[in-house]
Amino acid sequence: MRVLETDRLTLRWLSTDDAGFILRLLNEPSWLRFIGDRGVRTLEDARAYIVKGPLEMYARTGFGLYVVELKDGGIPIGMCGLIKREFLDAVDIGFAFFPEYWAKGYAYESASAVMAYGTRTMGLKRIVAITSSDNHGSARLLEKLGLRFERMVVFPDDGEEVRLFAVDVEHDGPSGGLAPADV
Repeated sequence: MRVLETDRLTLRWLSTDDAGFILRLLNEPSWLRFIGDRGVRTLEDARAYIVKGPLEMYARTGFGLYVVELKDGGIPIGMCGLIKREFLDAVDIGFAFFPEYWAKGYAYESASAVMAYGTRTMGLKRIVAITSSDNHGSARLLEKLGLRFERMVVFPDDGEEVRLFAVDVEHDGPSGGLAPADV
């Protein structure tokens, strides 16, 4: 199901048909370094990850991680979306892209659209994000999106201390204008 479109991108729900894409993305060295090993080694593992992760979250919350595809050709280049983690007080934005699509503005374009969707359509008042302490590229993107570093938090899965960024969103009436960053 298509969720969002930007000038260059389409964001849609994941399905089990995306197992090959997920297998490749979750085994990228950058994913393993900055996000962590999810133990996805086969297409069956990838399908299970999709069912237990994104599909379950769509059913529970109405949002989740979306496949980011180029409009031109429908090529999947990464993921971006909203995640509700039990250990965080707000919904967080997450993203990951194949390295060959870095530094082309796709992460900013998709994350801006996701933040606008989260605030205007889903009514979120606060969006957070977590990054590894050494993931400087993601931190720069989060700051460009209007999120600011708040504090360090411990990720319960592995005990890693990660940086928490956040933005409190103010709605200025029915048009859903955003502050401080017009995303």
